[in-house]
Amino acid sequence: MIRLSVFLAVMLAGCASEQPPIPIPETVMIPSGAFIRGSGRAEREAAYQLDERAYGHSVTRTGRWYESEVKRGRVTLPAFRITRTVITNRQYAAFISATGHPAPDVSRKVWKSYRLNHPFSRTRRHGWTGDQPPAGREDHPVVLVSHGDARAYAKWVGGVTKAVWRLPGEAEWEKAVRGVDGRRFPWGDEFDPARLNSADTGPFDTVPVGTFSAGVGPFGVLDGAGQVYEWTSTPLGSARFVVKGGSWDDKGCGVCRPAARHGRPVDIKHILIGFRLVRKAF
Repeated sequence: MIRLSVFLAVMLAGCASEQPPIPIPETVMIPSGAFIRGSGRAEREAAYQLDERAYGHSVTRTGRWYESEVKRGRVTLPAFRITRTVITNRQYAAFISATGHPAPDVSRKVWKSYRLNHPFSRTRRHGWTGDQPPAGREDHPVVLVSHGDARAYAKWVGGVTKAVWRLPGEAEWEKAVRGVDGRRFPWGDEFDPARLNSADTGPFDTVPVGTFSAGVGPFGVLDGAGQVYEWTSTPLGSARFVVKGGSWDDKGCGVCRPAARHGRPVDIKHILIGFRLVRKAF
């Protein structure tokens, strides 16, 4: 197992001692076998009721937010490894430094074109200065990254480690977060706002990864509900991909369930979206 606190020295020009260490994400093993995926009518109804109690309205119900979820059933997957947390600013900064890839940020004009509820001013706490992440947020999830940015980071980590890293498929992500028994949340069937970073009791912002350790899933995956949505490799319509997990902006929190699914444009750079990676189980 690769520990977050363990660093891999990159050897360039035959002189490893002159190179800075590269932070490689810790991974956990997800064993092969079947798990219960998706949701049934009872779970979706419970999710709508959570939202209605939290928001005082029925927007998610009238919008049929949860009706596109995969029908509850058993699915079998091979073994794989997944990062215990979402990728952090600290980890992503090593990639930016090594490659010169554009740092996470968004212009006022582009942000306005997304037509989102969040004002542009709220993006400023997440935007980078040059190749440096926001001070004091080194261990927060990296956000303002497109699907392509996430894939570029995965390719770079793969080159460093001589292994194939990639975004998880939706089914892989769901199994890793909820386990095999079909529970509604990583910790069980009952919603508990103390176990995740959501707008119910959280600071309405990202926090260092793993802060809500009581929300850990059966396999040891952290922040699988709340904190930030996460890119997957599963397409959802034209030029859109499934994001999973809900965020610090949500409350209720029906959308934070592992079965919930939501699509975002491939090129969007959102303050609510980050990512984690998977690799082969070896």
